[in-house]
Amino acid sequence: MNIILMLIPLTLVLVLVAGWGFFWAVESGQFDDLDSPGWDVLVDEAAPCAVPAATIPDAQAVADRHGSSP
Repeated sequence: MNIILMLIPLTLVLVLVAGWGFFWAVESGQFDDLDSPGWDVLVDEAAPCAVPAATIPDAQAVADRHGSSP
């Protein structure tokens, strides 16, 4: 019987926290646009810029600088 006296207030506190979290999320716009994130996965992005080969160090040059072999 004593456990019920502890569980009822604890349940009420948890319900109030969950309600506050839900209303905070609604007010901050978390549920405004539910469709766009799903469509963003399907949209092709522009190709990344190619890095010129001259700016990429080769493995031997890096190994020579660090004094080890690749």
